[in-house]
Order: sequence, then structure tokens, then C-alpha cells
Amino acid sequence: MPFKIVRNDITKMHTEAIVNTANDQPTVGTGCDHAVYQAAGYEELLAYRREHIGAVKEGDAFITPGFRLPAKYIIHAVSPLFIDGNHGEEELLRSCYRKSLEIAEKNGIRSVAFPLISTGGFGYPKEEGMRIAVDEIHAFLLKSDLQIYLVVFDEKATRMGKSLYPDLETYIDLNYVQEKRQEEYGDAYYAARLAREEASRPDFGRTAVLANKPAWRPSESLSEMMPAHMSVPEENEAAVFDEEEAAAFDEEEAFEELERKLGERMAHMSDTFPQYLLYLIEEKGMENAEVYKRAIVNKKVFSKIKNNPEYHPQKLTALCLCIGAKLTLDESKDLLARAGYALSPCDKTDIIFSYFIEHGIYDMIELDIQLEEHGLPCIIT
Repeated sequence: MPFKIVRNDITKMHTEAIVNTANDQPTVGTGCDHAVYQAAGYEELLAYRREHIGAVKEGDAFITPGFRLPAKYIIHAVSPLFIDGNHGEEELLRSCYRKSLEIAEKNGIRSVAFPLISTGGFGYPKEEGMRIAVDEIHAFLLKSDLQIYLVVFDEKATRMGKSLYPDLETYIDLNYVQEKRQEEYGDAYYAARLAREEASRPDFGRTAVLANKPAWRPSESLSEMMPAHMSVPEENEAAVFDEEEAAAFDEEEAFEELERKLGERMAHMSDTFPQYLLYLIEEKGMENAEVYKRAIVNKKVFSKIKNNPEYHPQKLTALCLCIGAKLTLDESKDLLARAGYALSPCDKTDIIFSYFIEHGIYDMIELDIQLEEHGLPCIIT
């Protein structure tokens, strides 16, 4: 696989070269730049840059020895500072990737590790930065067999990975393994198991008692409903029922909102995949660009979906758009069904997508890493 996303510290990558996010002046910045200088030998690397390189404009790149790093070379990409996206930042960021890859090819380098350039202290939005990285790397690999790693390493990503992994394993086991067992043993096995689990619940006895309790009759007062050893002062009865009326009113409002949403959904029953996706995006108050960038779906592909009501996307594209639009699990199933797809309990990729959607984790980079760590085909790469 010539392109792979990994969770690691870029200074520990055993590739021939690593890429650093550098400043335009021969000074050391924060984040990745500082970490690379520290690991390589701060004074040696800084002296080399001052003596041999000097100032370099944004969007350009240069190469230095790796000094004490496992990597033989460091390719320094002079990263653009993100202002608002309207000051040529995208082209400068694309240039960072292109120039870095050109330098690697020119120097006969066979493997290189990139950070997500500019998405740290330089402020570039992470999802957009990833989309640009993937675009440029894929374009380069059409004419090269260079091994490229995209290294995702920050406190948030590492913390998420460590906390997410055990829960995800359990989720896969409950969904994937359960389906396989059900195929082997049949429904009777799971009916018996469910009964055992229900009986072991701490509130099982209470549930059984409540299930057998006669319903309250309107003629009864609160005091009459209480056991003999308990009583409620008369002045408190009205207060209790006032609270019940308020709760009933809130429940009525919630029900009306549910009816409204159901009515809207019913009006979109015959929508195709593109029509229903655009409806959901609008309903959630999102912008189209926000959705396809988070999904890391190519703008041209999304444009085809938007402009052709009969467009039939690939299943992986549809799944990614569920993440991009921050859909619930029910919304995702409904949208996928309109393209003739379903989330299969026998497919681990589907189960991992289900886990992320069900838990509201709308991070395609982390999802791709989890696919790779479970030995499954990646989506971004």
C-alpha cells in the first residue's frame, strides 16, 4: 500500500525522510517544528538552516539532513498561516505537498512521512487540510510508487484512540459476533440469553411488581393510593398534580414536534438519495461544503450528487456522507436505503461506521485509522 494513515509521533518514523512544518524565516516555531528540532538536535539543525538555507517563502520546501532522527532526511515545508481561506492559503498548502514530494523524488527517497501540514499552530481547518493532503498525494501516486505515510499525532487524537478502542472492540463483538452466533444457534439461544440478562438486572423484581400493579383510577386521591404507613399532606396533593400537568404539557409539546418532523419525513418518502441528503443537510442548518469536507469527499463527486437527483453513489461514499452530515443511526439507515444499501451486521466496516455514527464521533481521520488497525481496507487512502 503506497499511502497509509498512521497514529504516531513523526519524529519516531523509520522512513527515509519526514516532512516538517517550517517557518519562512530561520527560526523554530511551535508544535511539529519544535518537536522535530528537539529530536534531530536543536542547535545543529538550526545552525544548518541559518548557514545553508536562510529565508524561504510560504508554499516552498527545502531538505536538510535528519541528524539524530531515525529518518535520513528532513523535508521542510514552509507552511501557510490560515487567515480566512480567501488569501491563497489552499494553493500555498497544496504547493507544500507538491514541492515536498518533488524533493523526495529528486533525491531518490523511497519512503516519506507527512504530518497534516498547517493544521496545528498555523490554524488550517483539519478536515480541509486532510482533503488537500489526500488530493495531492493521490495525484502524485498516479506516476510514482513512493511509500507515503500521513502521520496523525496530537493529544486529542491519541486520547480518542486509546479511549475509543476498547469500546469499539466490545461493540464489534456484540454486533458482529452476535450475528454469527445467531446464525449458528438460532433465535432460541438469544431469547434464553435475553431472559437471563433481564432476570439479573437489579430492578427486575421492582419491574415485575410494577407490571402487576393495578392501574390508578381517576376517583382515587393520592393519599388513597399510598400504603397505609405512608401519607401525603392534603396541601401537597395539588402541588404534585401541578407538576404532573406541567410534565404532561411538555410531553404534548414534544409529541407535536415529533409529529411535525414525521410529517416532513413523510413528505420526503419518495426522495432519491441526493434529494434526501440535501434535505437532511438543510434541516440541520449545515452548508454543503461543510458536509463534503468533513466527509473528505471530493468536491466534484459531491457536485454530481447535488446536480443529479438520480445519481447513485458508491456505498463507501454514502457512508462517508452520513459522517459528514452528522446523521443519527436511523437517519443514516434511511439515507443508505435510498441508494439500495444497508448497514450489515456481518461486515466489520459497516459495524465500525455504525459505532462512530451511533456515538456521534464524526471524525473520518480517526475512523480510517480504526479501519486500518482492524485490518480492513481504508477509505481515505
